Amino acid sequence: MSHTNIEDEETFEPIYAAQEDFNPNDTVSSFLNTAYDPARLHPLAGLGGTGGLDYISMEDDAGSLPGAHRGGGILPSRGWSDDLTYGTGLTYITGLTMGGAYGFYEGLRSSPSPAFKIRLNTVLNGMTRRGPFIGNSAGILALMYNAVNGGIGRARGHYDPLNSVLAGGLTGAIFKSTAGLRAAGSAGGVCAVAAGIWAYGKEALNL
Repeated sequence: MSHTNIEDEETFEPIYAAQEDFNPNDTVSSFLNTAYDPARLHPLAGLGGTGGLDYISMEDDAGSLPGAHRGGGILPSRGWSDDLTYGTGLTYITGLTMGGAYGFYEGLRSSPSPAFKIRLNTVLNGMTRRGPFIGNSAGILALMYNAVNGGIGRARGHYDPLNSVLAGGLTGAIFKSTAGLRAAGSAGGVCAVAAGIWAYGKEALNL
């Protein structure tokens, strides 16, 4: 098996600088104080003419982007996918935190013994029981709500608080549909009221 010596290849040619590019009297100060041609550094340096290039501004209002349905507040949204992602994650973390805090309090109250190890074990059991349950339930509700809200908005052609109320009612009813019509209706009503307060509150506070 023969190996090709890279030095034997004639694909590389030495690059020589022009003599006029060197001046023994040049110093750093003379280089900094002398106007230079950026096109000599890179062929695309002068692209765009005198007007320059247009760059994307990262401070643009997200409400003006394609697919956005509201803007101008402190919580801009680029569409239902943003609501689905951020809303579900934030709701899950909030539910997990609140459930863990409730489990901590419940564990302290229901401890059968004042001994430290027994109380610690009771607290940990309460936190691991309540935290994931409430967090998962809240995350599922948020996922269903944002998906239904996005579907209603696409069907109606615009987004407003009424969409949130309808989405909240449907979400609650579907979530509790296996518990019977009465439970589903009650859950739908509670979720519709909560979603209405959230939506109209955001509109009033320009969030």
